[in-house]
Amino acid sequence: MVDTEATLPSVLGSIGNTPLVELSRVAAGINGRILMKLEYLNPGFSKKDRAALRIINLAEKSGHLVPGQTVVELTSGNMGAGLAIVCGIKGYPFIAVMSSGNSTERVKMMRALGAEVILVDQNSDSVPGQVSGADLELVEIEARKLTKKLDAFRADQFEHEGNQDAHYHGTGPELWEQSGQVLSAFCDFAGSGGTFSGCSRYLKEQDPAIQCFIVEPENAASLSGRKVTNPNHPIQGGGYAMDTLTQIKDIEPDGYLQVTSADAIQMTRRLAKEEGIFAGFSSGANVAAAMHLLQGSLRGAVVGVIACDSGLKYLTTDLWS
Repeated sequence: MVDTEATLPSVLGSIGNTPLVELSRVAAGINGRILMKLEYLNPGFSKKDRAALRIINLAEKSGHLVPGQTVVELTSGNMGAGLAIVCGIKGYPFIAVMSSGNSTERVKMMRALGAEVILVDQNSDSVPGQVSGADLELVEIEARKLTKKLDAFRADQFEHEGNQDAHYHGTGPELWEQSGQVLSAFCDFAGSGGTFSGCSRYLKEQDPAIQCFIVEPENAASLSGRKVTNPNHPIQGGGYAMDTLTQIKDIEPDGYLQVTSADAIQMTRRLAKEEGIFAGFSSGANVAAAMHLLQGSLRGAVVGVIACDSGLKYLTTDLWS
């Protein structure tokens, strides 16, 4: 007999409540603990499912999104997949606007989920597979044009309050409770900044002593005020060399951590081989940053990190070559 109480009315009910896993093998011999939240187990294989659902729900409630209206958003692929799922179930046409420099798996996934995908050529100085802030600016221009032309609702993960709210009301509380309320630090690779902001706000409300750090690529660490020496890097979905992010304007990070592309790649591969966690570039960057903390100023700490998305989205990149 089927337990109807355990049956979800749609896959939207499966977004969130992802497991928290201790990285006891990767962190073996290190003075401290790393706890990783497996956000790639959301139905769209990333943490962005949370933001997609929250933004659409808030837009419906406020009347900014009406039945049958088209939704448009710029994406590296994760937010696009999340919105494709949410919009498909709720009945909204969805157009994802993305740089051609992102992995092809993301394009195929969004199209399979029912999204229309518009690819924008990269900036002349950019490298395929390495999306820079200049590339993102070109995508933003196209997204604005489409929104105006179609009188569409712009989901706008960089500006909409629903992004960080999803993590303030969901990811952050889950991290705190699943950790046994023992977290002493949190670090997260900055894309739109919503995950960092939402989780950090909640965690600091529980314990102001918790230290929260933004993770950036070593050569494109503009949020920390460093000079950008190379805006191109393989850690897709963030590190766009932006000077500011609206999502983090109301919270002051306790610090900034820089990781090299090589360290992010090496750690992502270690997560797969040693922990069975098949995640993407930014997940490796988060763990590499956490290791830096535990080997430096926060010896003995308990650090929370996010497995942002799935390694399945990078099969054609250098990550798994």
